Amino acid sequence: MSALAQPLAANLVQSVDWLAIAPPTLTAVVGLAVLVADLFVPEARKPLLGWISVAGLAAAALLLLPLLGHDRSTFCLTGTTHACSYTADRFTLVVQFLVLGGALLTALLSVTALKDGRSRYPQGEFWFLLLSSAAGAALLPASRDLATLVVALEVASLPAFALVGIRHGDKRSSEAALKFFLSSVTATAVSLMGISFVYATTGSLYLTQVADRIQHVDGQLHTLAQTGVVLTLVGFAFKTAAVPFHFWVPDTYVGAPLPIAAYLSVVGKAVGFSGLILVTVVAFPSYADVWGPALAALAALTMTVGNVAALRQQATRAYSAVRLLAWSSVGQAGYLLVPIAAAGYTGDARKAVGSTVAYALMYAAVNLGAFAVAAAVARTERLNRISDYRGLYARNPLTALLLAFFLLCLAGLPPGVIGLFAKVTVFSAAVDAGLGWLAVVMAVNVVIALYYYLQWTALLFRAPEGEPVRHRLPAPLTAALALTGTLGVVLSGAPQLVLRFATAGLF
Repeated sequence: MSALAQPLAANLVQSVDWLAIAPPTLTAVVGLAVLVADLFVPEARKPLLGWISVAGLAAAALLLLPLLGHDRSTFCLTGTTHACSYTADRFTLVVQFLVLGGALLTALLSVTALKDGRSRYPQGEFWFLLLSSAAGAALLPASRDLATLVVALEVASLPAFALVGIRHGDKRSSEAALKFFLSSVTATAVSLMGISFVYATTGSLYLTQVADRIQHVDGQLHTLAQTGVVLTLVGFAFKTAAVPFHFWVPDTYVGAPLPIAAYLSVVGKAVGFSGLILVTVVAFPSYADVWGPALAALAALTMTVGNVAALRQQATRAYSAVRLLAWSSVGQAGYLLVPIAAAGYTGDARKAVGSTVAYALMYAAVNLGAFAVAAAVARTERLNRISDYRGLYARNPLTALLLAFFLLCLAGLPPGVIGLFAKVTVFSAAVDAGLGWLAVVMAVNVVIALYYYLQWTALLFRAPEGEPVRHRLPAPLTAALALTGTLGVVLSGAPQLVLRFATAGLF
C-alpha cells in the first residue's frame, strides 16, 4: 500500500514559482502590513503608511522586470504545463504593469487627498483596501482557470466598493458605493451562472481545456454551453462599463474620492477588459461567431452613448468636469472593445487583442494625468465644474499645458501623437477584420469627441474671471503630474515603444 500511496502523494504536491507570483503577492503582503501597522502608529505619523504603500507598489512593479522574456506558469495540473491556474506571459506582464503603475499613481494622488481630508478618511483602512484591490487586479490577467479568474475579479472589486464610500458622513459617496456594489454583484452573479454552465458541459475550469472541450459537447448539452458562454460574457460586459451596463459610472465617479475615480477609470477597466480577453480569445475561441458580433454591437453602442452624453455636459453644473471624464471613459471603453470584437473575425486574434492592450496603456497614462489635474483644481474649486478651469493657464501655466496635452491625447490630435497612433491601431484592427461599418461608427465618434475635448482645452487659455490666484501644489500631486506628463510626452515621441511592447508575442 505504501508503494502505491507514495506516487499518489507526489502527484498532489505542486511546486510554486515564487518569482512568477511575486508582484501580486508583494502587493497583498504590504497591504496586510499597513493594516497591522495602523494599530500601532500614532495619529501624527499616519501619513507614513501612505509612503509605505507607494514604496510597496513601486517594488511590486519592479518585480516585473525579471519576468520579461520568459513565460512562467505555476499551479499546474501534475505532468503538464498546458493546464495551469497562473501564467506570467507577455499579456500578463503588460496588464500587470498597467495595473501596478495605475495603482502607484493613484497612491500618489491619495497621499495628498488624505492629508487634505484627514478627519474623513480612515488612513489604515484606505491603504489596505487600495493595495488589496491592486493585488486582485494584478492577479487577474495571470489567471488561466475560471475559478481563479472570478476570485481575482472579486478581490479587485470588493475593496473598491468600500473605497468609493469611504468618506464618512457623505451621502453622495454612500449612494455611489451602493450603485457600484449592486451593479457589480449583479455582474458577478451572471458570470458565476455562466461559468457553472460551462463547467457542467466541459468538466473543466482551465481555460485551455475549456477551449478544447466546448467544441465537442454532446448535442443535448449544446444549448447549455451556448447559454454559459453568453452569460459569462454578459457578466464581464458589466465590468467593462459597456452600454447598457454603464449606468453606475457617472454617479460612482462623482461620489468617489477623486483618486479612486481615477483608479476605477484605469485599473477597473484593465480588470474588466483583461478578463473579457481571456474568456473570449483563450476560453471560447470556437464561439467567435457568437461573441464577435455581440461585442461589435456593444462597442458601437458604448462609444456612441458615452461621447454623446459627454457632449451634453453643462460647464456650470456641479462636478461637470468629473462627469465629463466619466462619460468620456465610457466612450473610450467602446474603442477598447473594437479590437476584441475584431478578434472574432480574424485569424490573428493575438494581433487584434494587442491593439486593445496598446490603447489601454495610452489611455491609462493620459487619463490618470487628466484626473491628477482635476485633483489639483479641486483643492481650490470644490465643485470641480468645467467652468472652473477657465483661465487655468493664467493661474498655473504648467498644469494647464499638461491638461491640454492630456485632452489632445484622448482626442487623438497632435501633439498627443500617442493618442493618434492608438486610435489608428484600433481603427486598423476593425478594417482588417472586415468591420467597415464599425470603423465608420468609430470615425464619427472620434469627431464628436473632438468637440468637447477641444472646447475644454480652449477654456483653459481664455481670460480668467477676476484676478488669478496662484496656489502651490503638494509634492505627491506634483510627482503624479510629472510622471503622467513625462510618460505621455515620451510615448508621443516614440509611439512604437507601446505598440511593439503590447502587440509582440501576447499569449
